[in-house]
Amino acid sequence: MKEINDKCIIRRALKSDAPALIEYLNVIGGESDFLTFGVGEFGITAKQEEDMIENILKKDNALFIIAEVDGKIIGNLNFTGGSRLRNTHVGEFGVSVVKEHWGKGIGEELIKYLIEWSKTTGKIRKINLRVRTDNVRGINLYNKLGFVQEGILKRDFLLNGIFYDSLLMGLLID
Repeated sequence: MKEINDKCIIRRALKSDAPALIEYLNVIGGESDFLTFGVGEFGITAKQEEDMIENILKKDNALFIIAEVDGKIIGNLNFTGGSRLRNTHVGEFGVSVVKEHWGKGIGEELIKYLIEWSKTTGKIRKINLRVRTDNVRGINLYNKLGFVQEGILKRDFLLNGIFYDSLLMGLLID
Protein backbone atom coordinates (compact mmCIF):
# COMPACT_ATOMS: atom_id res chain seq x y z
CA MET A 1 0.00 0.00 0.00
CA LYS A 2 1.20 3.49 -0.85
CA GLU A 3 -0.22 6.69 0.53
CA ILE A 4 -0.37 9.48 -2.06
CA ASN A 5 -1.71 12.14 0.28
CA ASP A 6 -3.72 12.25 3.49
CA LYS A 7 -6.82 10.99 1.64
CA CYS A 8 -5.69 8.83 -1.28
CA ILE A 9 -4.00 5.44 -1.11
CA ILE A 10 -2.86 2.98 -3.76
CA ARG A 11 -3.19 -0.70 -2.98
CA ARG A 12 -3.47 -4.04 -4.72
CA ALA A 13 -6.94 -5.06 -5.81
CA LEU A 14 -8.67 -7.78 -3.84
CA LYS A 15 -11.40 -10.21 -4.92
CA SER A 16 -13.76 -8.36 -2.59
CA ASP A 17 -13.25 -5.20 -4.71
CA ALA A 18 -15.01 -6.79 -7.70
CA PRO A 19 -18.50 -5.24 -7.28
CA ALA A 20 -17.04 -1.76 -6.65
CA LEU A 21 -14.72 -2.17 -9.65
CA ILE A 22 -17.64 -3.04 -11.93
CA GLU A 23 -19.45 0.08 -10.70
CA TYR A 24 -16.27 2.14 -11.23
CA LEU A 25 -15.81 0.82 -14.78
CA ASN A 26 -19.39 1.69 -15.67
CA VAL A 27 -18.80 5.26 -14.47
CA ILE A 28 -15.49 5.86 -16.26
CA GLY A 29 -16.82 4.30 -19.46
CA GLY A 30 -19.00 7.38 -19.82
CA GLU A 31 -16.38 9.95 -18.81
CA SER A 32 -13.72 9.55 -21.49
CA ASP A 33 -13.59 8.65 -25.17
CA PHE A 34 -9.94 7.63 -24.75
CA LEU A 35 -10.82 4.28 -23.15
CA THR A 36 -11.31 1.07 -25.11
CA PHE A 37 -14.90 0.83 -23.85
CA GLY A 38 -17.90 3.07 -23.31
CA VAL A 39 -20.87 3.03 -20.95
CA GLY A 40 -22.13 -0.51 -20.43
CA GLU A 41 -19.56 -1.97 -22.84
CA PHE A 42 -17.17 -3.50 -20.32
CA GLY A 43 -19.49 -6.47 -20.13
CA ILE A 44 -18.30 -8.63 -17.26
CA THR A 45 -20.00 -9.72 -14.08
CA ALA A 46 -18.69 -9.25 -10.55
CA LYS A 47 -17.89 -13.00 -10.47
CA GLN A 48 -15.85 -12.71 -13.68
CA GLU A 49 -14.04 -9.70 -12.20
CA GLU A 50 -13.33 -11.72 -9.03
CA ASP A 51 -11.89 -14.53 -11.13
CA MET A 52 -9.72 -12.07 -13.07
CA ILE A 53 -8.38 -10.50 -9.87
CA GLU A 54 -7.68 -13.93 -8.39
CA ASN A 55 -5.85 -14.94 -11.57
CA ILE A 56 -3.71 -11.79 -11.49
CA LEU A 57 -2.86 -12.30 -7.81
CA LYS A 58 -1.41 -15.72 -8.68
CA LYS A 59 0.98 -14.35 -11.34
CA ASP A 60 4.38 -12.86 -10.70
CA ASN A 61 4.25 -10.78 -13.89
CA ALA A 62 0.85 -9.14 -13.43
CA LEU A 63 -0.38 -6.31 -11.24
CA PHE A 64 -3.81 -4.88 -10.50
CA ILE A 65 -3.87 -1.81 -8.28
CA ILE A 66 -6.51 0.68 -7.28
CA ALA A 67 -6.45 4.21 -5.95
CA GLU A 68 -9.08 4.98 -3.36
CA VAL A 69 -10.28 7.90 -1.29
CA ASP A 70 -12.32 7.19 1.82
CA GLY A 71 -12.78 3.58 0.69
CA LYS A 72 -14.11 4.56 -2.76
CA ILE A 73 -12.26 3.52 -5.92
CA ILE A 74 -11.17 6.57 -7.91
CA GLY A 75 -8.54 5.00 -10.18
CA ASN A 76 -7.03 1.73 -11.28
CA LEU A 77 -4.17 0.23 -13.24
CA ASN A 78 -4.01 -3.27 -14.66
CA PHE A 79 -0.75 -4.69 -16.02
CA THR A 80 -0.36 -8.14 -17.52
CA GLY A 81 2.87 -9.72 -18.69
CA GLY A 82 3.16 -12.33 -21.40
CA SER A 83 2.05 -15.90 -20.81
CA ARG A 84 4.88 -17.70 -22.60
CA LEU A 85 8.53 -18.04 -21.66
CA ARG A 86 9.65 -15.82 -24.53
CA ASN A 87 7.45 -12.88 -23.51
CA THR A 88 6.86 -13.12 -19.74
CA HIS A 89 9.28 -10.22 -19.27
CA VAL A 90 7.10 -7.71 -21.15
CA GLY A 91 3.52 -6.58 -20.72
CA GLU A 92 0.99 -3.86 -21.34
CA PHE A 93 -1.06 -1.77 -18.98
CA GLY A 94 -4.22 0.28 -18.91
CA VAL A 95 -4.87 3.07 -16.43
CA SER A 96 -7.91 5.19 -15.60
CA VAL A 97 -9.09 7.76 -13.08
CA VAL A 98 -12.59 9.11 -12.46
CA LYS A 99 -13.11 12.54 -13.98
CA GLU A 100 -13.62 14.20 -10.60
CA HIS A 101 -9.96 13.41 -9.80
CA TRP A 102 -8.34 14.24 -13.15
CA GLY A 103 -5.34 16.55 -12.90
CA LYS A 104 -4.49 15.56 -9.31
CA GLY A 105 -1.58 13.24 -10.16
CA ILE A 106 -3.46 10.01 -9.39
CA GLY A 107 -2.75 8.42 -12.80
CA GLU A 108 0.91 9.42 -12.54
CA GLU A 109 1.18 7.81 -9.09
CA LEU A 110 -0.44 4.60 -10.33
CA ILE A 111 2.07 4.39 -13.19
CA LYS A 112 5.00 5.18 -10.86
CA TYR A 113 3.82 2.34 -8.62
CA LEU A 114 3.86 0.00 -11.65
CA ILE A 115 7.36 1.11 -12.63
CA GLU A 116 8.73 0.59 -9.11
CA TRP A 117 6.99 -2.76 -8.81
CA SER A 118 8.46 -3.80 -12.19
CA LYS A 119 11.94 -2.91 -11.03
CA THR A 120 11.61 -4.87 -7.80
CA THR A 121 10.18 -8.03 -9.37
CA GLY A 122 13.25 -8.59 -11.51
CA LYS A 123 10.92 -10.29 -13.98
CA ILE A 124 9.54 -7.33 -15.92
CA ARG A 125 12.03 -5.82 -18.36
CA LYS A 126 9.68 -3.69 -20.49
CA ILE A 127 6.33 -1.97 -20.05
CA ASN A 128 4.19 -1.23 -23.12
CA LEU A 129 1.10 0.91 -23.63
CA ARG A 130 -1.21 2.16 -26.35
CA VAL A 131 -2.61 5.66 -26.29
CA ARG A 132 -4.77 7.47 -28.83
CA THR A 133 -2.67 9.92 -30.81
CA ASP A 134 -5.03 12.76 -29.90
CA ASN A 135 -4.72 12.12 -26.14
CA VAL A 136 -2.15 14.86 -25.62
CA ARG A 137 -2.38 14.88 -21.80
CA GLY A 138 -1.79 11.12 -21.68
CA ILE A 139 1.13 11.24 -24.11
CA ASN A 140 2.74 14.10 -22.16
CA LEU A 141 2.44 12.12 -18.93
CA TYR A 142 3.94 8.98 -20.48
CA ASN A 143 6.82 11.02 -21.95
CA LYS A 144 7.42 12.62 -18.54
CA LEU A 145 7.71 9.15 -16.98
CA GLY A 146 10.27 8.00 -19.56
CA PHE A 147 8.14 6.14 -22.09
CA VAL A 148 9.26 6.51 -25.69
CA GLN A 149 7.25 6.35 -28.89
CA GLU A 150 7.72 3.11 -30.82
CA GLY A 151 5.08 3.11 -33.53
CA ILE A 152 1.55 3.89 -34.62
CA LEU A 153 -1.42 1.56 -35.03
CA LYS A 154 -3.65 2.97 -37.74
CA ARG A 155 -7.43 2.90 -37.20
CA ASP A 156 -7.03 1.32 -33.77
CA PHE A 157 -10.22 2.90 -32.37
CA LEU A 158 -13.60 3.48 -34.00
CA LEU A 159 -15.85 5.95 -32.23
CA ASN A 160 -19.03 7.42 -33.68
CA GLY A 161 -17.97 6.44 -37.20
CA ILE A 162 -14.52 8.07 -36.89
CA PHE A 163 -11.25 6.12 -36.83
CA TYR A 164 -8.46 7.07 -34.42
CA ASP A 165 -4.83 5.96 -34.47
CA SER A 166 -2.95 4.74 -31.41
CA LEU A 167 0.61 5.49 -30.44
CA LEU A 168 2.64 2.55 -29.17
CA MET A 169 4.96 3.55 -26.34
CA GLY A 170 7.38 1.56 -24.21
CA LEU A 171 9.62 1.84 -21.19
CA LEU A 172 12.71 -0.32 -20.73
CA ILE A 173 13.08 -1.33 -17.10
CA ASP A 174 16.74 -2.33 -17.20
